[in-house]
Amino acid sequence: MSHNSKQLKKILIIRFSSIGDIVLTTPVIRCVKQQVENCEIHYLTKRSFKSILEHNPYITKLHLIEKDVNEIIEDLKKENFDHIIDLHNNLRSLHVKLKLRKPATAFKKMNFKKWLIVRFKARSIFLPHIVERYLDAAKKLNVKNDHKGLDYFIPHTDEITLSTLPLSHQEGYIAFVIGAKHYTKQLPTEKIISICKKLNSPIVLLGGKEDADRAITIQNAVGENIFNACGKFNLNQSASFVKQSVKVISHDTGLMHIAAAFNKEIISVWGNTVPAFGFTPYLPSKESKIVEVKDLPCRPCSKIGYDKCPQGHFKCMRDIDENQFL
Repeated sequence: MSHNSKQLKKILIIRFSSIGDIVLTTPVIRCVKQQVENCEIHYLTKRSFKSILEHNPYITKLHLIEKDVNEIIEDLKKENFDHIIDLHNNLRSLHVKLKLRKPATAFKKMNFKKWLIVRFKARSIFLPHIVERYLDAAKKLNVKNDHKGLDYFIPHTDEITLSTLPLSHQEGYIAFVIGAKHYTKQLPTEKIISICKKLNSPIVLLGGKEDADRAITIQNAVGENIFNACGKFNLNQSASFVKQSVKVISHDTGLMHIAAAFNKEIISVWGNTVPAFGFTPYLPSKESKIVEVKDLPCRPCSKIGYDKCPQGHFKCMRDIDENQFL
């Protein structure tokens, strides 16, 4: 291929973690690739998140680190990038930019506004959706939002064949993502059991190894409507369960954003965090259902989450109306 070397732009996108945040950067990857003529997209992330991006056709090359960016700085220098889009905006990504000394743009974290929402429960402040803020970081390259939503690419080898599921689940099921990074973002186990009983339809429970014990408790309590996939499948296989589901119920977690990439009907459950932070399911073509306890004076208590309710009552999850799921 004979390219004018000046014309060929090499662009490095940085986002180190985690599942949901990386999936939320996919509109930037696609829009830059499709709108910047003859560009190469390189992406810097942690090796543990490789599977989310390695099948993305818009990425030319992945650069992976185990722990420290210094492992890869020399390799990155050799690439001679034209521009860096920093979608992490922390000390580590700053270190990369200082070492590479290339033109760079970063997304706005809006930490002060988040602090206002948490500290003063400011009901009038809504942050722009994180996808909009990520795309703003590419504005300098004349990149615009194509409003095509998120991307997720599952390799053929990780597609789940529905015929491997129990007969009861082969005609359609609800995917219920029971995990989340923090305790205060998760419905209590007994609440999930009660919701599953009310749904009275085939359900696939999704989550990691850390959710396996809870999933067994739920399965034992609810019975044969439940197929427990927690901790038994890799991320892409779990994504395949999401893709083939009729509907997805999820906490604010990575698989919720993967569900948005497949344009699913989503019911998202919000505990100690709030949709105003700008992390709701990103579905340009439709609305998703948000389930939360509104006007709780202690909510949001954090922009991330806690290991237990700081107030001790956990009303943000315990008081959720179960009929909202029906």
